[in-house]
Amino acid sequence: MLDVSKWPLFSLLTPEELLTVRQACVFGSSANEAIFITHQNEVFVIGLNCSSCLGTGDGLSTLVPKKVDFLQGKKVVSLSYGSGPHVLLATEAGQLFAWGHNFYGQLGNVTNNQGLSPQLITSNLQSKKVTEVACGSHHSMARTADGQVFAWGYNNCGQVGTGSTANQPHPRKVGGALQGKTAAGIACGQSSSYALLDSGKIYSWGSNGNGQLGIGNTATQLKPAHLDARRGLCFQQIVAGHGHCLALTDTGVLYAWGGNAHGQLGTGDKNGQVSPVRVMAEKERIVQIAACHLTHTSAAKTLSGQVYMWGQCRGHSVALPHLTPYSDVDDVFACFAVPPVTWRLMSDDFDDSMTVAEAVRNEFDRPETADLKFSVDGRFIHVHKAVLKIRSEHFRSMFGSQRTEDQQDVVEITQFSYPVYKAFLRFLYTDSVDLPPEDAISLLVLASCYCENRLKRLCQRLIKGGVRVENAFTLLSAAIRYKAKDLEEFCFTFCVNHLTEVTQTEALWRLDGAMLKEFVSRASRCGAFKN
Repeated sequence: MLDVSKWPLFSLLTPEELLTVRQACVFGSSANEAIFITHQNEVFVIGLNCSSCLGTGDGLSTLVPKKVDFLQGKKVVSLSYGSGPHVLLATEAGQLFAWGHNFYGQLGNVTNNQGLSPQLITSNLQSKKVTEVACGSHHSMARTADGQVFAWGYNNCGQVGTGSTANQPHPRKVGGALQGKTAAGIACGQSSSYALLDSGKIYSWGSNGNGQLGIGNTATQLKPAHLDARRGLCFQQIVAGHGHCLALTDTGVLYAWGGNAHGQLGTGDKNGQVSPVRVMAEKERIVQIAACHLTHTSAAKTLSGQVYMWGQCRGHSVALPHLTPYSDVDDVFACFAVPPVTWRLMSDDFDDSMTVAEAVRNEFDRPETADLKFSVDGRFIHVHKAVLKIRSEHFRSMFGSQRTEDQQDVVEITQFSYPVYKAFLRFLYTDSVDLPPEDAISLLVLASCYCENRLKRLCQRLIKGGVRVENAFTLLSAAIRYKAKDLEEFCFTFCVNHLTEVTQTEALWRLDGAMLKEFVSRASRCGAFKN
């Protein structure tokens, strides 16, 4: 299951709707629009709808998911967005659709009319199968199955690659140095364009004021120019930020170039680079890099699954790659990029750079591979016996003595609620907990019953972070009842420090007689009632 919960916009979806998400993209100047595709290949949109970028046929915003019927059943293989915003989408069948902002002809429909709904773009592409799309601020690119590159839209800096600065209203094949060559990937900065060839070489064109083309100077290029890289380098991935670029070689070595005012190159300073420089040389092999034309943020993942971020991170300038607690580069953009947009179309499809931990996490509550179901409050949670036995002594005891043929396929749970038990099972797959403090109390109870000490500590940490005047006595009572001494002390101190406010809440009187007497006695010894 794809986890999109870190993006605020997706908090508008119900838990049931979140379970259906297979692919997702968050975009817009304030990250106020989103597109998501379900496992049934239904396309839904939600958000502000600036420039009709949701493709719903109107300019109305929506706080509930709205289906884009025009794309019904069309499996999406590539999706990108511009700053207007405008949206490009390529289907498995190779069709190209576009909608949204179109003042510069970036939709490729030979007009400047705003695209209210997805429109099939065929000009110069009738016999072509589009496999990848990319958007800059107001220009567009597409790569076809035979490795040809097409570009169109705003061309003030030559980013369309036609040799002039005239805007291009429909897709046009990029020639020049790309003629006769096969592209394996494409990328767009704000006003720059990149093509990665199957030979491992990179060509770039367009705006170059920050050296973002990597050709050794800052001159604008109206046609593709070969990247000024060391001889023998073979690149396999390229991503572009607002005015900088990252590229990864086939040996897992990372290079960066371009603007660096926010430390987005990761070189430890804020000096721009007009040619590729090596980054993270002391780290292990890099397997994935990430950047987005709307941000100055960079991210990378290593072979062991460590995720680093640098550049503009929540307004701070981070000039050296910083190790994060995340397991996915997507999370960096959700939590630290400004705006918090996705750098790519997220998908739960298998990624060959996925770590064991990521693979296990992605299988949680996945019916296709599960061999056991828990029934809680009439709802099912799909899990794997092997994972449960490996992660929990409780389940080792439950399943260990049973013969395989005797083991149940469905286990009924009545002691705990669905959200709490699901959070417990998810913890066994992800090693993390995400619950409101009040629900975390019930999870703390479960952790105590199942002797899950690590989970117990995580719950206590989560509860501490959520202690407020309104719930302080409730949480204190729970901490006392379940012998969570550290949490008890924390809640007691909070209550004493906020005595006037908390004693006015009804929660105080929910303490049983012994607990209330103990609290008053301890508070008196601390001098809390002197005034």
